[in-house]
Amino acid sequence: MSEAHSRPVTGHVPVLRLGDVLLVTLQGDLHDSTAQQLQQDLADTIVRTGVRGVLIDISGVEIVDSFLGRVLAEIAAQAELLAARTVVAGMRPAVAITLVELGLTLPGLSTALSTEAGMELLSQQAPVSRAGRARRESP
Repeated sequence: MSEAHSRPVTGHVPVLRLGDVLLVTLQGDLHDSTAQQLQQDLADTIVRTGVRGVLIDISGVEIVDSFLGRVLAEIAAQAELLAARTVVAGMRPAVAITLVELGLTLPGLSTALSTEAGMELLSQQAPVSRAGRARRESP
């Protein structure tokens, strides 16, 4: 295991805006205070910018425990209330197995194999109105 993957994330997790999507890349474990700050930063940025999607890249995370699973689910719930969708990208097979074993379903989250696939998924989803309801496009 490399040092880059085993270090805990401390302080501030950068939130980058790519057009209509916020990109967050997690490396290592999140501490409680860092997770709370990330949730606040994402909510504030969604409201301020009106983005319609949040993409969380967890390819640098080797282990997802119930805490991180709960944080991801809470981010998705907050984003949905603010009319944005959340996609988690880069999940390793061992992480997926762990989530299933823990019984974590992560409601409100979509998944993608890579950040590129996540961006594509967010671009294909129905636009979200600022009132919080998805607008349905007729086929």
